[in-house]
Amino acid sequence: MARKPDFEKIGSSVLGGELTLKECEILSSIMNVRELKAGERLVDESGTEHTLFVLVEGKLKVVSETEGEQQHVYTMKVGEVAGTRAFVDRSPRKATLEAEGDSVVYTLEPDAFESLLEKHPGIVYKVMRSIFRITHSNLLRMNQEKDQLSNYINKTHGRY
Repeated sequence: MARKPDFEKIGSSVLGGELTLKECEILSSIMNVRELKAGERLVDESGTEHTLFVLVEGKLKVVSETEGEQQHVYTMKVGEVAGTRAFVDRSPRKATLEAEGDSVVYTLEPDAFESLLEKHPGIVYKVMRSIFRITHSNLLRMNQEKDQLSNYINKTHGRY
């Protein structure tokens, strides 16, 4: 029998932060569970699936290919979400996700999520707000990293 998502874990993730427990339970009913072994890939860069991922156990490496080489860009922690851009605009993946140890991920497909629109528009609204915040937070982090790299290269602000 397939493992079902624990709605309380959804509530403690960045995706379910403003959902009530009842709303998390409804959302969990349309989600699935992926169990990964250390080193197993969850998704490949340029992949065409549009799944949203919520990491509930373990760690995931975010890896991107640059000039033919795999670059480790980030390590996801429990409660974080990946795949927001592919989920929202159904475009190809921009990174590979790989388990850094045994990990568990909850998955959400766009069509299943859209099925909530008619009966549970409040859940859809709150989740989309969370996706916006996640995307904005990622953009801020990337801008800070770019600024730090620029400061290092240019040796500005007397930091280096």
